[in-house]
Amino acid sequence: MCSHQGMSYSQAGVDIDKGNQAVELIKPLVKSTFRPEVLTELGGFGGLFALDIKKYQEPVLVSGTDGVGTKLKIAFQMKRHDTIGIDAVAMCVNDVLVSGAEPLFFLDYLAVGKLDPGQVKEIVAGIAEGCRQAGCALIGGETAEMPGFYSEGEYDIAGFVVGVVDKSQIIDGSKIKPGDVILGFPSSGLHSNGFSLVRKVLLERAGLSLDEYIKELGQKLGDALLEPTRIYVSLMRKIFDLYKVKGLAHITGGGLTENIPRILPDNCQAEINQNSWPVLPVFKLLQKLGDISTEEMYRTFNMGIGMVVIMDQEEAKEAVELCKKLGEPAYQIGFISSGEKAVIYEGAKVL
Repeated sequence: MCSHQGMSYSQAGVDIDKGNQAVELIKPLVKSTFRPEVLTELGGFGGLFALDIKKYQEPVLVSGTDGVGTKLKIAFQMKRHDTIGIDAVAMCVNDVLVSGAEPLFFLDYLAVGKLDPGQVKEIVAGIAEGCRQAGCALIGGETAEMPGFYSEGEYDIAGFVVGVVDKSQIIDGSKIKPGDVILGFPSSGLHSNGFSLVRKVLLERAGLSLDEYIKELGQKLGDALLEPTRIYVSLMRKIFDLYKVKGLAHITGGGLTENIPRILPDNCQAEINQNSWPVLPVFKLLQKLGDISTEEMYRTFNMGIGMVVIMDQEEAKEAVELCKKLGEPAYQIGFISSGEKAVIYEGAKVL
């Protein structure tokens, strides 16, 4: 009699039972993000969302997708996964917000080397928190166990968001003109860009430890680097309701230098005063330890400004006053002038 025993999926490194366990752990987290328009529970083949078209004259759907990049390496080293999900949501919802859209629903894709239900729950807890901050529903996702592709304990995460805006309310930068004011809204830190350079400078060149308390930062290095990306949805929607916003730019990879021109009409340039907002200590530390030029800093990092809003002068003054009442800092960081579609810096040449 043949005693040969056939192979199983679990022997190949994929544990279906742990996958089911992970789903049960995250169900309450997912449900906490649901809006009235959500029609399905977690576990279906697709998420159903009933758009209330009565709220819009001409609804236009706006979609976006993004990941977290090599910031994940910091999370792996610290074995801390509760904020990465916020980053994944933030990078997506802030992008669709730039068009004036309200984020409606979010889906995530999580790929792991070996499935750890506790780790998955921690990651999804961050995603759910990000969705709650953005007011959108987490209506689905995919968790893929890929042994041999990712090292144990490591993973990748990406997100996808759909928002909606009335066609007449789309913000596209076309009405920006010389004389308009540029407002800057503070970032919470590095957000989710530039981490290949960050790790090269701080961990490899300077030899710092993520557990090391850094006096200039007032906290451990790892905690500063994992500070989650700020989500601007709630504040911006208050501004949209009261004022005519002409353009927004989400300051991600490329910094102010590359992102502001994306929304400028031809023959308009942005003049930015580098002394008009407080640059966060983490950027000063990076420049000092990496001997990085100021030009390179401004085209790699957000430098303390995560969202830029362009408005006419009078409305900009009112918007700043509103933000003061709300306890939200807003800085007039420059203005629009005639010229080539680019960013021109004035003020500080070194940090």
